[in-house]
Amino acid sequence: MPYDLSIIVINWNGGRLLTRCVETIVSSAPKVSYEIVVIDNASSDDSLDELRASEVVAPMIAREQLRIVFNSENRGFGAANNQAFALTDSPYVFMLNVDTEVPPGTIDTLIQKLTSDPGIGACGPKMLNADGTTQTSVYFNPPRVWHTILSQLWLYRLLPRKLRGELLLGWHWSHDRERSVPMLGGAAILAKREMIEQVGGFNERFHMYSEDSEWCWRIRQKNWRLMFVPEAILLHYGAQSSGKRWTPADQIRVRMNAGFNFERQVLPRWRLTANQLANCLVGTVQVAGRRLLRIHNPELDVIMEMHRENLKRALSNNHH
Repeated sequence: MPYDLSIIVINWNGGRLLTRCVETIVSSAPKVSYEIVVIDNASSDDSLDELRASEVVAPMIAREQLRIVFNSENRGFGAANNQAFALTDSPYVFMLNVDTEVPPGTIDTLIQKLTSDPGIGACGPKMLNADGTTQTSVYFNPPRVWHTILSQLWLYRLLPRKLRGELLLGWHWSHDRERSVPMLGGAAILAKREMIEQVGGFNERFHMYSEDSEWCWRIRQKNWRLMFVPEAILLHYGAQSSGKRWTPADQIRVRMNAGFNFERQVLPRWRLTANQLANCLVGTVQVAGRRLLRIHNPELDVIMEMHRENLKRALSNNHH
């Protein structure tokens, strides 16, 4: 049967999180007709068996309202979502990370906002950490030199708090009002099929990290708006899959490499180089400050290593 909404969950060794995510969707079912599509990226744990064994989920599977697609390899986040886009034809698509929980009313609130204006291509909820604090999900996209310097060298303290939030977004902004934003965090995005068909899906060159930044950039390039909707609340544990896959140092390397590749794709060379110079400057000041205080931060060493490498790449002749 045709559905109004397709909810896509990408799983890779999600364990209990997968079942919990799907169960909260079912218990907080939207008013529109919906299906759930789980794309499994070659998990080696028992997360799919546990999902099938759930008494809440079993009836959904029986009536084919929940479909499970098993990939023989880990195709990555963007490619798996694109796979789900091709398998569905509903007018609205809700992409959810496996480490999320959906409270009642959240999906309905997002759908109401998405359908309220033909210019809105996608919208996202306010995400909470496990302890109930607000999770940063709205950032500049792509970053700018002045943003990096103000944020990382504590110069933002010279600005009034409200102005600081509006100018810098990220953790400076309270995430307390509805607004059009430069990007939405990829853990939860409700999108129009019409927009996806015009803009295209995720860029599959981004296996993990920055695929949401790149997609949101293209969405806005096509003059679609992205809306942040704080009345819609979502719990997001965060970094559950990457923590199983990489060491903390490797997570930093993978994330920063993906971020650089995104900037290289969308920025002119002078802005790309300026960003990397700003990163190196800020990192050097931070390292010097910690040395004076005799504080050693291994993560900062990895970050500086990546900053220097990315600056070399920006200055090379391999810019595309």
